[in-house]
Amino acid sequence: MSANVIVSKTIGKERFSEQDVQVYKKVIWKIIPFLCFCYIAAYLDRINVGLAKLHMLSDIHLSEAAFGLGAGLFFVGYIIFEVPSNLIMEKVGAKVWIARIMITWGILSGLTMFVSTPMQFYVLRFLLGAAEAGFLPGVLYYLTTWFPTYYRGKIIALFLTGLPLAVIIGSPLSGWIMRSFDSVHGLAGWQWLFLLEAIPSVLLGVLTFIVLPNHYSKAKWLNDKEKNLIEINLKKDLDGNASAKEKQSFKDGFFNLNILKLGAINFSMLLCTYSMGFWLPTFIKNTGMDDLLHIGFLVAIPSIIGLIAMLLIGRSSDKHRERRWHLVIPFIFGSIALFLTHYFNGNILMTVMLFSVAAIATTGTIPVFFSLPATFLSGTAAATGFALACSIANLAGLVSNTLVGYAIQITGKPEGALMVFAGFLLLSCLIVLSLPKTLVNK
Repeated sequence: MSANVIVSKTIGKERFSEQDVQVYKKVIWKIIPFLCFCYIAAYLDRINVGLAKLHMLSDIHLSEAAFGLGAGLFFVGYIIFEVPSNLIMEKVGAKVWIARIMITWGILSGLTMFVSTPMQFYVLRFLLGAAEAGFLPGVLYYLTTWFPTYYRGKIIALFLTGLPLAVIIGSPLSGWIMRSFDSVHGLAGWQWLFLLEAIPSVLLGVLTFIVLPNHYSKAKWLNDKEKNLIEINLKKDLDGNASAKEKQSFKDGFFNLNILKLGAINFSMLLCTYSMGFWLPTFIKNTGMDDLLHIGFLVAIPSIIGLIAMLLIGRSSDKHRERRWHLVIPFIFGSIALFLTHYFNGNILMTVMLFSVAAIATTGTIPVFFSLPATFLSGTAAATGFALACSIANLAGLVSNTLVGYAIQITGKPEGALMVFAGFLLLSCLIVLSLPKTLVNK
């Protein structure tokens, strides 16, 4: 999807002059591809442990339940430091803080290659979560300082293509690294996996200082007229938002019922997302597939479907200025798919198909979901609101990984946990419909 299509076909006829179109095309090409690459690196460093698990458990003497706990501890660190991280970013600027996040998470992800005991695994996963905290909500808040509300669904969709792309690219790549580098220089394949996939994060972190402006007013590639145009559009957007007529503070974002609802919705989405991100390689291996490269390719299929859905749903939501039913309908189908996994255990074709439908519900709706906090809040409150919604939701990372791990250890089958997650996804439909229509559909 090109910048020209996003701006001129979707927004230009309705809101923007030709001059507006040209300015936003320039902004898209200057910042979105780079941020997308950063997100690919971030998500890959987060979930590559799911494929590494297939061989590393025996090497460091981890049980399935212990792995689930360790994978979940990432989110404990993430949750604790998420809101403070976003507030610091607003003070020191996006360039410095996003660079810090990426460099530290890259280093810690690489250090995972040296773990030899469960405790070391737990500590590094917690520290990795603390290091990465604030990246996603920080970038989403950063985008609200460039683009007006009616434009954000598609812009966020474009940025968040990094999530499925990380799986599409990273899963086969991870499988190839583990198979090809196993025993090279005395290191296991999973050790090479953590080392090699950490390098791009560190390099991108360094490049952030060069590529990313803190604010549109600091962008050297925009002239004064272009900066003024962006400022005017953002001011119109702010003036048109009834909930943002006055400057909002930290507490407006922290104590906001609608933000808490968004956190609960995203919690349900992430229960499913993380169960796929961390455990889908295990689900596929349980069908009888042993080749790591083939597992990597099969893991990528639901993400390909999710990526297509993300772009289509984001575009449709912006076109119709409708958010609620663009969430509810995919959620219903996703919950049905997760429920049915219990009845097709061991069938590789149905496993991939059902997880692909679930990916439409969880990955496909992400841009619609993340366009919502800024319709309630602005300024510091928006930064806090984004971070709070993500913090609440990321409890799902701890819950899903721990629950699936124990389900495998106790019953030998993880499908029971997925049926619970399906119920949460259905419940989130009711929460979505309780959001004020006049605020959401913008």
